[in-house]
Amino acid sequence: MTKVLVLHGRGMELRGTKDLDIFGPMKLPEYDDNIRKYASELGVEVEIFHSNEESEVVAKIKSSDVDGALINPAGYTTGHPDLVEAIKGASFPTMEVHMSNPASRGRVSEVAPACKGVITGFGITGYYLGLKGVKELTA
Repeated sequence: MTKVLVLHGRGMELRGTKDLDIFGPMKLPEYDDNIRKYASELGVEVEIFHSNEESEVVAKIKSSDVDGALINPAGYTTGHPDLVEAIKGASFPTMEVHMSNPASRGRVSEVAPACKGVITGFGITGYYLGLKGVKELTA
């Protein structure tokens, strides 16, 4: 069974409480419930991890024994070279996922070039697409 690490970046715990016009009302535990449901539908095992400490996210990437990863870098989208280097050095492919389209707000991800692919603007369905993509890449 394909095993996927799902990483939530800095500030994700605030989802559903601010910037509702951009990210919608869904809170992080609801994200996780949907991700687990999608994983079950796809026959994928998921491990979900969130931290507001970049060093913890980097350590998680370096220590994980998975087939692939999804990351919503959130507050780590720019200005975090250690995270970018960890993704580049990982032995598994990583897909970047955003509920909204950061480019529509003038934000350019510095994480994206280290990733195998980027999924933006599909809301929670982006996680389904990411899980399916990792499963296909690692089959």
